[in-house]
Amino acid sequence: MNNFLFVAAENDGLYNCKAGGMGDVVRDVPRQISERGDKVHVIVPAYSRLHSDGMFKTKLNLKLRGVTYTAELYEVIPKKEFKNIHHYVIHHPEIEGGEIANIYHDNPVEPFYTDFVKYVIFCTAVAEAIKHGEFGKLDFVHLHDWHSSLLLFLKTYHPNYKSLKKMRFVFTIHNLAIQGIRPFEDNYASLRNWFPNISYDIEKLKDYRYQDCINLMAVGIRFADTVHTVSPSYKEDVMLPSRPPEFIGGESLEKDLKEADDQGRLVGILNGCNYKNINVETKGMIYRNTVIALFQWLQDETKKYKSDFLAHTGEKIMKRIIKGRPNFIASSVARLTEQKFYFFKRSPEAFVEILKKLEKVNGIFILLGTGAPEYEELFRKISYENKNFIFTNGQSESLIDSMYLESDIYFMPSLFEPCGISQMLAMRNGVPCLVHHTGGLKDTVEHMKTGFSFDGDTYDEKIKNMVDSFDLILDIYNNDKPTWKKIQANAKKMRFTWKKSVDEYYKSLYSIS
Repeated sequence: MNNFLFVAAENDGLYNCKAGGMGDVVRDVPRQISERGDKVHVIVPAYSRLHSDGMFKTKLNLKLRGVTYTAELYEVIPKKEFKNIHHYVIHHPEIEGGEIANIYHDNPVEPFYTDFVKYVIFCTAVAEAIKHGEFGKLDFVHLHDWHSSLLLFLKTYHPNYKSLKKMRFVFTIHNLAIQGIRPFEDNYASLRNWFPNISYDIEKLKDYRYQDCINLMAVGIRFADTVHTVSPSYKEDVMLPSRPPEFIGGESLEKDLKEADDQGRLVGILNGCNYKNINVETKGMIYRNTVIALFQWLQDETKKYKSDFLAHTGEKIMKRIIKGRPNFIASSVARLTEQKFYFFKRSPEAFVEILKKLEKVNGIFILLGTGAPEYEELFRKISYENKNFIFTNGQSESLIDSMYLESDIYFMPSLFEPCGISQMLAMRNGVPCLVHHTGGLKDTVEHMKTGFSFDGDTYDEKIKNMVDSFDLILDIYNNDKPTWKKIQANAKKMRFTWKKSVDEYYKSLYSIS
C-alpha cells in the first residue's frame, strides 16, 4: 500500500474550505487513490474555524523567528467518509481565514503579506508532523500551488527536516499567475525574519524580476521531483513568455518550466470532473432558486451594502417569473477576477453588444459570482442599465446547479485557463459552451463539435470574434435545430473522468506502474 500526503490551502472534501478549482482537485484525487487501495492523508490550515469539531492529535513545537511557536494538529470529519482517507487541519492563532472565501487575505499594498505568514507557520507545522510520523511512513507528498511549496525549502535547507528527503515530492500548478513573492530580508513577512538561522542559496530561490525576493511558486517548480500542470495545453502555454493581453504564458517563470520539461519533470494532465453522486436540481427551478438566494443574501450582514442591488435583481426576477422562460439563456459562473472577465472589464461595450443580440431573440444572460470590487461594480452598473442581464452577486450551490442544468449556452471568456471545471460541469448536463481558445479550454471544447470557441491574433480580433460568436450560436439555435441537438449530444457524451486522470498521475507523477 502506497502512503500519500496532500498539502494544500483548500480542500472541498471539508465544509467551507474552497475558493476555486484547487479545492475540487484536493477533494477528488484522494478519493480515486483510495479506490486503488492506497492510503491518503489530506492537510490544510484550520483558518481559525475548521478545527472546532475536530479530534485533537498533538501539539507541534516549531522554531520560527528565533522563538518557539506551538501549533496543533487535528483530524477532522469530512463531507463524505472514504476508506483509507484521513483529513487534518493545522491550527495556530496566526493562521486566520481571509476575506477571499474565508481563506485568502487580500493585501493590495504589500501582496501576500498576511498569507505568507500563515502559510510559513502551516508548512513548518506540516514538516514537523511528518518528522514525528503523524501520517506514518510517507511515500509521496503532493503539494498544491505556492501555499505549500515552503515544504521544499524546508526539505532542502532546514537541518531539522532532512528526513523529508526520503519522500517523492510532486508540485501541482493551479494558478501560475499567483506566485507568493515576498522579500528575503527587512520585513516581518520576509524569509529571513521567520528563518533567521537557516543558510540558503538566494540564487536558487529568487524571483527574476524582484531579485531581493523569494518566489514560492518558483521554489515549487525548481525543487519538486515532478511538476504538474492541470491540462496538456496549459503545459505548452506556460513554457512560452506572456504577451498580455493577447497571450498569458509562463508569467516570468517560463525559463524554469522549460528547464523542468527538458529534465523530464514537467507533466500536463487534464483535471477530471465528478460524474457520480451529483446534486441535480429540478428543472424549472432557476428563478425560484434565484429568489431564495436573494432573500438569504438580504439577511446576511456582509451584504447589507448591496441590499438595494439585491432588491433590484429580485424585481427583475419577479418580472421574469410572470413572463415565463425566455427563448434563450446564456450564463456564466465564476469568481469575478481579471483571469475570468478581463475582456468585459476592458471592453464593457462588447458585453452590452452581446446583451443586445440576446434581447432581439428574447434571450437573457445570467452571471453568478463574487470577487474583485471593481468587477462587482462593473456588473452591477451593467445590470441597472440592461433589463435582460441578471447579475446574482453571491454564491448559491442550488442556483449554480440550476444554471448548469437550464442554460442554453455556457460562456467562459477566460483570459487564460489552466484547466477549468465549469465547462465540464455544463457539458455534463448537455449544455454547449462558448470558450476562449486557451489552456485547458482547448483540451475540453471543440469548436462546432462539442461547443464553440473564439480566438484572434490581436486583442481587437479576439473581442470581435467573441461578439460575433453569438451571431453564429443564435443562428444555429434558431435555424438549424439538428446541428444544435448534435452539438448538445456531443457535449453530454464527453467524459473527463478522474479515473483516467489519476491513472496518468500514477504513471507520470508518482512513477507507480
